[in-house]
Amino acid sequence: MASGGTNSFHWVFRCEQAVVHHAAPTRGACVVHEIMDGHRPAVWLSDRYSAQQGHADRQQTCLAHLARDVAYACEAGDDTLALRLKLWLDAAFALARNVTQLAASTVASRRRKLERSLNDILATPAVCDLARDIQSRMRRARDQLLTFASFPGHVDATNNACERDLRPAVIQRKNTNGYRAMWSAKGEAAVRTVVATTRLTSGAGTFSTVLGTITA
Repeated sequence: MASGGTNSFHWVFRCEQAVVHHAAPTRGACVVHEIMDGHRPAVWLSDRYSAQQGHADRQQTCLAHLARDVAYACEAGDDTLALRLKLWLDAAFALARNVTQLAASTVASRRRKLERSLNDILATPAVCDLARDIQSRMRRARDQLLTFASFPGHVDATNNACERDLRPAVIQRKNTNGYRAMWSAKGEAAVRTVVATTRLTSGAGTFSTVLGTITA
């Protein structure tokens, strides 16, 4: 988003109890440090952007981001490795959808099968640059792809929930071409924090939440 004539960034932090929107002039890890204020969660879910790494004991890489890149590689490339990666991600998504309904032994068995399959895929030489790039990224994130299986019902395989929370701010930015000052961007972030958190915890709508907040 634009504010005060410069580019700024709209961050979204989400857990089971709260959603925090934050406007900042940077995408750097310093924003995470500011918001988390020394807290280190058990698991961190994000894309592979470097500023999002190293903030928790365990990490889950967003599989949706990888899936989009793999889909492009399947369409634009000519390497069957991309199709194998797509099928692997489809199996990982299937496990994520059903993880809370499966016995722990079944989850562990399917995870081991996925890990063996991925080992084979990552060891296969790639002939297409697109497939090779994705293969390299998945190799670097090797221990972050199936973390969700260790936390059934508590950790997703994608950060789509944050993407959905961010979408209204994206639409607002497109309609207004951004803010003229950082204080107004921060004001919107504060409102969205209250509304999104209340919706998450109680299901209350936007209007009733804003009305209840300003009349409290």
